[in-house]
Amino acid sequence: VAVLVKRGGTGGGERMREALEQPLRMAGFDIYPTVSIGAVTAEGGPDAPDPAELLRRAELAVEQAKTAGRGGAAAYGRALESDSLSRLALEADLRNAFVRGEIEPFFQPIVNLNTGAVAGFEALARWRHPRRGLVPPDEFLTLADEMGLMNELGLLMMTQAARQLDEWLTRHPNAGRLFCSVNLSVGEIERPHLVEDVARIIKETGLPRGALKLEVTEGDIMRDTARAAEVLKALREAGASLALDDFGTGFSSLSYLAKLPFDTLKIDRYFVLTMDKDEGSAKIVKSVVNLGRDLALEVVAEGVENAGLAQLLLADGCHYGQGFGYAPALPAQEAEVYLNESLADGVAPIKGRSA
Repeated sequence: VAVLVKRGGTGGGERMREALEQPLRMAGFDIYPTVSIGAVTAEGGPDAPDPAELLRRAELAVEQAKTAGRGGAAAYGRALESDSLSRLALEADLRNAFVRGEIEPFFQPIVNLNTGAVAGFEALARWRHPRRGLVPPDEFLTLADEMGLMNELGLLMMTQAARQLDEWLTRHPNAGRLFCSVNLSVGEIERPHLVEDVARIIKETGLPRGALKLEVTEGDIMRDTARAAEVLKALREAGASLALDDFGTGFSSLSYLAKLPFDTLKIDRYFVLTMDKDEGSAKIVKSVVNLGRDLALEVVAEGVENAGLAQLLLADGCHYGQGFGYAPALPAQEAEVYLNESLADGVAPIKGRSA
């Protein structure tokens, strides 16, 4: 929506906000929209911008307003031009990164709490930019999502993670039932050919059944539970195992758990990080572990930052732990060194580093 305000006029933005932020009644529910406002000044004279240029500047301003959260406002300034050019350059670099092989999986160890040995890894996407080095994941993943590249990124991570796991299993036959988890991005479960791609990757790599574990969020499941059940069943039949990620953060019914073919529950890191200080978090963790046991599901706790948390989880009966208390996500070479040390010593080494 574009609104023109005369020079010296005030309150245009607030009047527009009041008009557009009225509740809307849809399907019996009140929906409360929010408005982000971008403002630009239209100057006169021979060098005055034309209407198309004014709209472009206003769009830059509204994009800036959105970065401050819902309901933000921002005015156009020359600094936004350099920000826009930087973003355009980063977008171009990200598109090329797939071709140049700059996107790679890092691997965070998942440790058997009972034995202390490495049981598997979670593959996490990292972008090794030729000039900037490692681009922060929250920066480039957000950009990839806005550019519609998440499905392409998901397929790349599955392929690379499966190939790396196959190499490790070949070189380390004593590693046992080593697995690798890969996150399905929001909406990826609805992607056409997902099942075919997973089946092809497992067949090409020759991975044992269940060695490639796909992590799905509650939100993806609850959008269309019946459809999700079909896809998850097909993924299981294709040879993948399935984990429900960040369990405990949603507000969904637990009834679907017994109907969907999950192998694993992953407890959200917030509850694990606070379980030694907050009684509510401790009860939630214990409840999830008990639920997993009752449903014959393995349970992984994220956010294990120290030995004390690992001991609490073990006492609750949790199967696996993952977090910086063991190691951050590591490049493939370092992850294999970590695996070697675990196999040699019988327990996972402590790598108190950030990455």
